[in-house]
Amino acid sequence: MMRDKNISKSKVVLEIKDLYKSFGDNHVLNGFNMLLHQGENLVIMGKSGSGKSVMIKCLVGLMEADSGLISVMQNDITKLTQEALDILRADIGFLFQGSALYDSMTVRENLEFPLRRHTKKFGKDLDTEKLVIGALDNVGLANAIDLMPSELSGGMKRRVALARTLILQPKIILYDEPTSGLDPITAKEIIILMQDVQNKYGTSSLIITHDVDCARVISDRMILLIDGIDYAIGTFDELSTHQDPKIKAFFKQ
Repeated sequence: MMRDKNISKSKVVLEIKDLYKSFGDNHVLNGFNMLLHQGENLVIMGKSGSGKSVMIKCLVGLMEADSGLISVMQNDITKLTQEALDILRADIGFLFQGSALYDSMTVRENLEFPLRRHTKKFGKDLDTEKLVIGALDNVGLANAIDLMPSELSGGMKRRVALARTLILQPKIILYDEPTSGLDPITAKEIIILMQDVQNKYGTSSLIITHDVDCARVISDRMILLIDGIDYAIGTFDELSTHQDPKIKAFFKQ
């Protein structure tokens, strides 16, 4: 259930309305809708090929939707210039499924990279060292600052990737399969870390996952993406006990 029963009354920081996207005769999104509220953890679950990745790419401006509204912090991204979109992206953190660390860079250099791209956000008095160490402290890996990605375990890579996301102090974080490829113990550690981040920073989080345990622990609300639409919306308890066959299929163990 929701940690805060008033989340649904809080400010909407992300809205998707009537989103359509097709590739030839393949209609991937057929009028998808979504609201993400300030301070909320919203989980989206869908089968492979259901349109989750397409939706995310449209959301961050990497792919153009056929039609529909995408509003991020009251900004219609379809009407923003490239410069304005880049500025907005500095407030959106993205944890990639495979961590996406640069293999040729140390942990320190991986975290410094987004700071160099978004210097306008912090001004001329940017204390890079302080921000890098602070971000790594938040994920318990300050001692890994000079290691190469090849020297890190899968769980450590995911933590460093989260630190790189946090270093820009985003208002919204998009998690793409944050526990995939991890053993159950490490996956649980990442889920706890995500909770700690949300509690500490009050971020609004959109979490794409196939992991039912992750959804159960982390979600305030869930959306099931089926047939290109927001087929079902509710809390984990509401959806996991639903009798609709399409919904029940997501929660079979």
